[in-house]
Amino acid sequence: MHVVTVTVKGQAPRVVSAGTRISELLPSVAANGHPVLGAVANNMVSSLYVPLITDASLEPLTIMDERGWAIYRTSVCFLMAKTAHELFPGCECRVRNSVGAGLYCTVAWPDVGAEALARQVGLLKEAMLATVRQDLPITTETASYESAVRLFEQTGQTDKLNLLAHRNPPVVWLTRCGDFLEISQDSLVARTGVLELFELIPHAEGFVLNVPSSAKPRELAPLPPFEYLFEVYREHIEWGRIVGITTVGQLNQAVLEKRSDDFIHTIEALHDKKLGRIADQITARESPVRLVLVAGPSSAGKTTFSKRLVTHLRVNGCKPLLLSTDNYFVGDELNPRDADGKLDYEHIESMDLARLNADLLALLRGEAVRMRAFDFRTKSGYDQEDETRLPAEGVIVMEGIHSLNPRLTADVPRESKFLIYINALTQLGVDSSNRISTNDTRIIRRIVRDHQFRGRPAIHTLRMWKSVMRGERRWIYPFQHLADAVFNSALDYELAVLKPMAAPLLNQIKPWDEAYIEARRLSGILHNFSSLAPDVVPGDSILREYIGNSQLKY
Repeated sequence: MHVVTVTVKGQAPRVVSAGTRISELLPSVAANGHPVLGAVANNMVSSLYVPLITDASLEPLTIMDERGWAIYRTSVCFLMAKTAHELFPGCECRVRNSVGAGLYCTVAWPDVGAEALARQVGLLKEAMLATVRQDLPITTETASYESAVRLFEQTGQTDKLNLLAHRNPPVVWLTRCGDFLEISQDSLVARTGVLELFELIPHAEGFVLNVPSSAKPRELAPLPPFEYLFEVYREHIEWGRIVGITTVGQLNQAVLEKRSDDFIHTIEALHDKKLGRIADQITARESPVRLVLVAGPSSAGKTTFSKRLVTHLRVNGCKPLLLSTDNYFVGDELNPRDADGKLDYEHIESMDLARLNADLLALLRGEAVRMRAFDFRTKSGYDQEDETRLPAEGVIVMEGIHSLNPRLTADVPRESKFLIYINALTQLGVDSSNRISTNDTRIIRRIVRDHQFRGRPAIHTLRMWKSVMRGERRWIYPFQHLADAVFNSALDYELAVLKPMAAPLLNQIKPWDEAYIEARRLSGILHNFSSLAPDVVPGDSILREYIGNSQLKY
């Protein structure tokens, strides 16, 4: 009999039969009192129903772990997809965008009013809870390619057929719960009975699927303000309908049929039109705008957006001056440190706030200013030799992660400022129940840019990404609702372009590095895409900020 050696974190190694499932080696409830939802097995996130065929080290995951929480939320989405498929056959159920810990979802019901929507959402929730009470097993199985195609044809799951149309594996891995099957994408819980806590809140054309956070796993937190972002979601969903591409399979078909050029030009034109509208808002405002502030998380496209906005403002007769908050870093000696004692470059006090405000006020008074600059090589600031003066009736455009934080420009009156929030919120889904998050889009952008222009390997970018996201949660997201305008920088074709650049970089990360978990997950997302050559990307596209050869100067 073939055996393997298994080491559960905190326990002595033991020998078990090959093929033993992870669930047989871990307790059903962890020491923290929460159900074990999955495991890290040999530095990969795995479902409990996975059999072990090699020696393995195991670490149980609960909802209190970031990766365990991700398993919980993804599993509730799977439960929702199964239930909606059975309860409303022929009505596509789509997972859309994040709302706090939850997700905005839509179901293609016929046009219904608020009362009918609430009734339908109530039926869906009750049916989901019934499946939770049944405590049905969730398992994986294999099917031949031909059998998988035939299965999804019979069940009318066209989004799965679209994905399979651009693959040719001899064996397809499927996830099953009862009679419902999906193509395996992410790790899920082993039984529906652990998915007890969730809520469906009717909204617009669908509902928000709310789940607990990892910090407070026994309660459902109130939803944060999201109406301002929801308008962006709705606009981008409409863009997807305009171009007729809402899933990766449809994008792959457009690439195969050489229709991607029209799609790309339309998406880029929609970007340009939105930029023009924001410029019109700025110039049409009754109280004159003197300072435009652009903020957003890492790799959202702030720099390119700001440069293109300057062009649109010029078209409107403005005389814009472009500045970057990066020139006002205090330097490593004065920079704050985080709880681990590491330099915290995301902290607002990494900025020389007094100098920045003094320079801005002087410019707005029409004075000549020797602006500050920052040498990233020596990590020190200095005064520029040339003086800068804002033209009469000119407007300053300044970008940086803290630009929406009132502390950054506290001395400038609010009525003189126009605040813009930018992020990459794609409407494109892998399929109806597997979305592509803004974090995934941005980290893949960042991996490519760091390699292209900073000579950094992907492992470096992945190792520091947690710190980046921690800074975003503290310094950016709490202020996004203050924005006067929101710009969505997502380009629904971009991962097809980034795939051939990012995939080889991710493949360099080996199983013994902690970053391997995330590298494998991102590789799995990119695996769904057919590749596009970079020469299809327009020269002034936001995507050029990451892949290079932009017409704009950085």
